[in-house]
Amino acid sequence: MPRPISATVSLGALRHNLAVVRRHAPRSRVFAVVKANAYGHGLDRAARAMGDADGFALLELDAAVRLREAGCQQRIVLLEGFFDACDLPVLAEHGLGAVVHSSDQLKLLRESPPGSGLDVLLKINTGMNRLGFSPAAFPAALAALRSNPAVGQITLMTHFANADDERGVAWQMAAFERLAGNVRLPRSLANSAAILRYPETHFDWVRPGIMLYGSSPFGDRAAVEFGLQPAMTLTSEIIAVQQLRRGDTVGYGGMFTAERDMRVGVVACGYADGYPRHAPNGTPVAVEGRLAGTVGRVSMDMLCVDLSAVPQARVGSRVVLWGEGNPVENVAQAAGTVGYELLCALAPRVPVVETE
Repeated sequence: MPRPISATVSLGALRHNLAVVRRHAPRSRVFAVVKANAYGHGLDRAARAMGDADGFALLELDAAVRLREAGCQQRIVLLEGFFDACDLPVLAEHGLGAVVHSSDQLKLLRESPPGSGLDVLLKINTGMNRLGFSPAAFPAALAALRSNPAVGQITLMTHFANADDERGVAWQMAAFERLAGNVRLPRSLANSAAILRYPETHFDWVRPGIMLYGSSPFGDRAAVEFGLQPAMTLTSEIIAVQQLRRGDTVGYGGMFTAERDMRVGVVACGYADGYPRHAPNGTPVAVEGRLAGTVGRVSMDMLCVDLSAVPQARVGSRVVLWGEGNPVENVAQAAGTVGYELLCALAPRVPVVETE
């Protein structure tokens, strides 16, 4: 018998979440962000499920080529752009777009043959201070692209640093408008948080990421409040039950000490499966449909759960580590991280099953 852990990816949930994006941004076209193997859900699988998206955004050139060769006709863009002159003929051959965010990339573009028709997203740094042209460098960068005969369509873009918190987006929107307010080109600004919270950011193209996979981009609002459905459910089973006496400890380092007699279930899931090793005591786990909490340190292949609230639990009982009935953002919050990290960290050894 195989080890009982597996991840289920719901194609129906992916389609549903894309529809939620469209309801929130009805006048915008949608770049479905499928970087990091579609946030751990599987690139090919996610692209099939979200075939109604207007485009796809990711990082890896080979993955973009794979999408195109699989029959994807939509716009496909590389969010970090290209890194070498040898990438440019591949972009042109497959009709792929790329973010341009540096003067080095502008120099490489000058080596492209005229008429390549390269699809370019010009990134402006409005305050995130990762990628993008500074306000001072933006006019020259735009002029260089407009005068380059290898460049086809140009889209202006920026990325929000605080769309999910109290600072918000107004300060970056103001910076963007000062630079590009009179430039008649398509715009792409909104990420998941901005799609849900700031309709004034939607413009021509939105770039949903985490919301497509059914997780909330906000620390204080649950995905279900927006009608999102979890696309990935990570499940396993209890493989052993231990009866602890008061004073007994659990796992490596004795990080949990029983304050009373209690039952503990041992679950076939650990950090080698992608579960966070740093998850503290009490991290939520659903056993037989009821929420319980982890106890002790997560080990490579196992973790332990307090079964006090689930007296009927036994060897073979179903456990939801995250997903349906146990939202991934709740697990992430308890573990001091974000749902993005947990979904992306799903290990290759975990079997993935598709469902509708």
